[in-house]
Amino acid sequence: MSVTTIVIIVVAVLLVLWGVALYNNLVKLRNNRENAFANIDVQLKMRHDLVPQLVGAVKGYADHEKNVFQRVTEARAAAMGATSINDKIEAENMLTSALSGLKVSLEAYPELKANENFLHLQQELADLENKLAAVRRFFNSATRELNNAVQTFPSVIFAKMFGFQKEPMFEIPNDQRAEIERAPEVKF
Repeated sequence: MSVTTIVIIVVAVLLVLWGVALYNNLVKLRNNRENAFANIDVQLKMRHDLVPQLVGAVKGYADHEKNVFQRVTEARAAAMGATSINDKIEAENMLTSALSGLKVSLEAYPELKANENFLHLQQELADLENKLAAVRRFFNSATRELNNAVQTFPSVIFAKMFGFQKEPMFEIPNDQRAEIERAPEVKF
């Protein structure tokens, strides 16, 4: 074998190994993103289990707030029925919005805020929302890493060949952004 043939073989083997490494990295990043969403799913399941208890505790005090409870119940059902990651993101954003409406309607019931069961449920829900925020940040970080790998050279070549694509983040919909950016009103 000539030196030229050996060099060509070595270069070809190095290119193949490099391609395998890029592909494996893309798979690892996709799996990290899916794992991150699985962590969100765990927290969402807990949220879905807690919401009916919270709504039940509040319902006795606020029968005339039927629309708020109906929105929460419908949003929870949609969230539990969502199957794809993108559908779950959309459904969970609807539930977050509905829960915000529930919190606003509770301001009208000071005696409810003093109820021990309600306080416990509200504390659990607040803790759960904090955990959800943390796992969503982790999910978005994993998504950002995958998207960076899918969109940067040279892995973009392998990403397109093997069907990897840019994935959506878990973001606040534009119609809810104004409400969230507004400073909360504190009353005593």
